[in-house]
Amino acid sequence: MADRDKEKLDRQFGRFERRLPDAISRFIRWLREPSSRWVRIPLAIVLICGGLFGFLPVLGLWMLPLGLLLLAEDLPFLRKPTRRALVCLERCWVKWKMQRRGRR
Repeated sequence: MADRDKEKLDRQFGRFERRLPDAISRFIRWLREPSSRWVRIPLAIVLICGGLFGFLPVLGLWMLPLGLLLLAEDLPFLRKPTRRALVCLERCWVKWKMQRRGRR
């Protein structure tokens, strides 16, 4: 079960990476490699902590889901909810863009 969730999360990450600029995509790909675990986990914890201070100007709630995404690479119990959240967000984004396109 955990392997299937990992595969599905990897597919979502792949789709996400293809939409990003090359430099950011390469950085995310590097972060997701098993050898980058010692960078990924502390970075995820820092992002989550920064997300808790969302009321500050630079820090924000955007950091919380990004940190959870990075942690999902190493914690199997986070993979399924993270993947579901990504799918839901992508559907909402597409729906919003279609509605916006229809108004023009």
